[in-house]
Amino acid sequence: MPVTIHIRITGSADDARALATTLEGLPGVERIEEVADMMPHLDDEDSSSAGLSDDLGPGVHALEVEAPDRESAERVRELAEAAGIDLGVPIEIVDEF
Repeated sequence: MPVTIHIRITGSADDARALATTLEGLPGVERIEEVADMMPHLDDEDSSSAGLSDDLGPGVHALEVEAPDRESAERVRELAEAAGIDLGVPIEIVDEF
């Protein structure tokens, strides 16, 4: 039964592409897709930061990876964490499988 792994990476678009490219090399990985950020943004008109640029820090990118089974999903998780260390960016596995 296929397993979907949701990964959040805090870094540049290049970092997200590098992670996706790394994961594509794993046998059995069926799909890797960058998905839209579904987190609600808490900007409101009365905020002290209203109107300020929000592109000063690294971006947050969400990847969705489909693996054929739990064993392959575990390899995806392990490689994603190792790649995050190599890239110097935080990697978060959003949900456990």
